[in-house]
Parts: sequence; structure tokens; C-alpha cells
Amino acid sequence: MPLPPKPPSPRVLARAAAAVSAVAVAMVLGWSAPAAADHTLPPNIPGDFAAQSQLDSLTVAAKGPQSGYDRSLFPHWYVVDSPCTARQVVLQRDGHGVVTDSGCQPTAGSWWSAFDDEWVHDVPGDISVDHMVPLSEAWKTGAADWSTSRRADFANDVTSSQLWLATPSSNSTKGDRDPSEWMPTNTAVHCDYAKSWINVKYVYDLTITSSEESALQSTLDTAC
Repeated sequence: MPLPPKPPSPRVLARAAAAVSAVAVAMVLGWSAPAAADHTLPPNIPGDFAAQSQLDSLTVAAKGPQSGYDRSLFPHWYVVDSPCTARQVVLQRDGHGVVTDSGCQPTAGSWWSAFDDEWVHDVPGDISVDHMVPLSEAWKTGAADWSTSRRADFANDVTSSQLWLATPSSNSTKGDRDPSEWMPTNTAVHCDYAKSWINVKYVYDLTITSSEESALQSTLDTAC
């Protein structure tokens, strides 16, 4: 006679109960409860070895002046995949359950801000699309000499890890500071944040300061 199936352990039962509770809460609130696997990051963040190699190849130099900088010199949120703008593409690319209207504007969905490990649900206006390397940072480290066309490509780059979802508060707190001056409050993302910063600087041949280099190297050594 076959033995009866072994009952699930208390740990398994507890996990199942927690999962049911999360789904129940989500149903009450009217949105799907995102799983940890739904913590979507931008594409093409390099691996540890590639990031180290890219960091080693960057030019170390003092930042240039802020004079002459204006955000309008980096035309952004233009159409990159008709009829979708770069912002709309990122909201769909990294969001979950995103619903859009006929003009490609998201009207519902869920978006995760890696900087502070916060979720935004169903209000796309409450999530920002952050430039990993801020526009004014790029200006001071090489972009002042670019053509307007190249600056526009930089500001609307949806194929690299240049554009990240972020809550407005974390986006504002970051401002135009480099990793020697600011890192996300969500320490779990520090490795990917540093590798993304390095990669964008590498792809666009932007310089880094010595303090920036030290902060990035320290992050690669301790968080990756």
C-alpha cells in the first residue's frame, strides 16, 4: 500500500499563507502584487568583469564648468519608436501590466523605483524617468562639445541603461550628483547602479573625476 503524502512543513505553509495574503491585499487595492522577480532594471547593464574593464579605460579629469548648460540643449522625450516617446518606451519596457492609450501614453500599470525600493501603481505621472548620468553631469564631462544631435541621442537612449525608473523624491534627491556624492538608499541596487554609471560614461566617452573613480571602484569591490 502506498504511503500517504508527506504533509507540507510549517515553513512551506507559512510562505503559502503569506503569498495568499499578498494576493488578497492586491485584489482589494485593485492591482497585481508584484513579485521580487518583477524588480525590473534597465537593459544592458554590464557584468562585473566588463564593468571593471570599462572603469579602467575611462579618462580621469576634473569636471568642466557648468557655464552654458541648459536642459534644452539635450532635446529629450522625443519619439523614438513611433508613436512612442523615449519616456513612454521606458514606462512600458520596465513597467508591469502597463496599459496604454492610442497615443502610447500609459494609463495604468505598476512601476518599481530601484533607487528607494518603492512601487508606483496606476498613476504613471507619479514615476519619473531618470537619466543615470544626469544631463548637466554629462555637460561638464564632455557633452559640452557634442552636437545637438548627439546630446539628443544621449538623452533618449532607450537601448542602454541610461534611463531608469525612479520616484520623483529619489530623482530629486539624486539631482546631478555623481556616485562619489550620492548613492541610492536601496543598497541592494548599488552594484547595478555603479555598473550602469560606468557603462554610460564608457559608451559616451565621458570623463570621471578621481573621487568618482574611487567611489565606483569601492562599490565594485564591496557590492558586486
